[in-house]
Amino acid sequence: MTHSYSPGSHPRSRRRRSTGRVAVGVAVALGVTAAVGYWGYSSLAGDKDSTDPQVVNAGKQLDGFLAAWQSGDAAGAGRLTDSPENAESLLKSVMGNLKPTKTQITAGHGERKSEREVEIPFTVKMTVPGVGDYSWNSKAEVVDSGGKWKVEFHTQVVHPQMVPGQTLALKSGERAQILDKDGHDLESASLVGTVDDATGKGTSGLQARYDKQLTGGGGAAKAVVVVDRQNGHVVEQLTGKSGEQGKPVRTTIDSKVQEAAAAALKGVKKNAAIVAIDPSDGHILAAANVPSGMNRALEGRYPPGSTFKVVTAAALLKQGMKPADRADCPKFAYVDGQRFENQDQFTLPAGSTFRDAFAHSCNTFFVDSRGKLSSSALHDTAEAFGIGGTWDVGASTYDGSVPVSTGDNDKAASTIGQARVQASPLVMASIAATVKAGTFKQPVLVPDAVKNEHRAQARLDAPVVAGLREMMRATVTYGAGHALKGLPGEPHAKTGTAEFGTDKPPHTHAWMIGYQGDRNLAWSVLLEDGGSGGRDAGPIAAAFLKNLLG
Repeated sequence: MTHSYSPGSHPRSRRRRSTGRVAVGVAVALGVTAAVGYWGYSSLAGDKDSTDPQVVNAGKQLDGFLAAWQSGDAAGAGRLTDSPENAESLLKSVMGNLKPTKTQITAGHGERKSEREVEIPFTVKMTVPGVGDYSWNSKAEVVDSGGKWKVEFHTQVVHPQMVPGQTLALKSGERAQILDKDGHDLESASLVGTVDDATGKGTSGLQARYDKQLTGGGGAAKAVVVVDRQNGHVVEQLTGKSGEQGKPVRTTIDSKVQEAAAAALKGVKKNAAIVAIDPSDGHILAAANVPSGMNRALEGRYPPGSTFKVVTAAALLKQGMKPADRADCPKFAYVDGQRFENQDQFTLPAGSTFRDAFAHSCNTFFVDSRGKLSSSALHDTAEAFGIGGTWDVGASTYDGSVPVSTGDNDKAASTIGQARVQASPLVMASIAATVKAGTFKQPVLVPDAVKNEHRAQARLDAPVVAGLREMMRATVTYGAGHALKGLPGEPHAKTGTAEFGTDKPPHTHAWMIGYQGDRNLAWSVLLEDGGSGGRDAGPIAAAFLKNLLG
């Protein structure tokens, strides 16, 4: 409820015409002491060096008034004035509306204006939630009335830019929205990020990256304004940049794809992420995380495990191998005393092919094939998938790393996505998208912000792309991607079980990446410390694709 204040006529009163009709909440909590922080009251008004007893006595009275105001005791402050009810009402209004977390009022040196009047300047400094620090200078006349000093109260004592009938309040800043591709509010807490309630500044995600754009350069969520106490209309804006509105940030997120990804992760107990991309233009259609907070979908750094075999297979296909070529898959492979094995130590029967080894994710075949690859082959082939460059996505991302091999063991582990190979779910979704499109298209989240889109320094030959497509489809029809078998849309996939840490046996991240043959959709699923790609990430991928089908 808004209460009016009419202190009567005063020589300093002046008219102020309203500059707008923006209604703001002016909560005047009469009868309730405002909750304020205390920085310590400082006064020079009653200077011990002063030889004028009138200045000393007047300063003591003002000290009491300002100290009571600072502590939120509006009634106590009012009793030290010549208009107790009006002073109490206005101070409660100001403090109740601004709700400062800290308040400091510092008095200056008093000056005798007449036999019974002393003028004393003072400075008010507040920390206001949504605004930050705000301060102003004012002054008060303290008069001797019948041998008793009183603060002569009028509206300008509280703030010199107010006149009777006005108060201070907060106006919500014009912070613009973060939108999906269709112009609706983006429903992704990990992408959107957070805003600090106290300062009004974006602190994470897109809120932080585009804080200036979203606020119009004002940098605060709220502004201190002078308002009419009767109707709440804004008379004057005292902080921030008046008239400058923030501009929305439009992303490429497709709300239906985002909802399908979020629903697929609902109830997942491990840290997990799903990313979806349009292979035709690289637009990121979904980036979902559980729990929300860290945007592991775009920024996480993980060994990709066997999902990286898409890159290794591309390097082998480039060397002339074909999907139908023979591929032995023994239980173990040895490299300088280091033993590599397949998950659960499986083997494939004699006569198995490269396609079979890929579909069933045979580690030993890929490790034993390292001799066909130079020390830089995986690094060079990864460049055709955009890895090795800096991606200008319009958001913070981790863009992957595939170093040149430093030795035989390093190369052997790299062929199966271990050693020093690292990627984010975004990178792995982009690898699948590159197979679908036949060429790398840098992922994009905020198109208007992209200035230097990365161009791959290498390209995939047509036979390489055809071979990868054939083997990724085989992964679904008879391989480790069986969780997707029978789903419409002709899904293509690659599973991954990536070891990490030093425990024996090691913990594993579960991965699945893929794309749809009938539409422009590529995706990746990561389940941190989640077990097996086919067994644990596969059902999440299947749930995501089923959700898209409605």
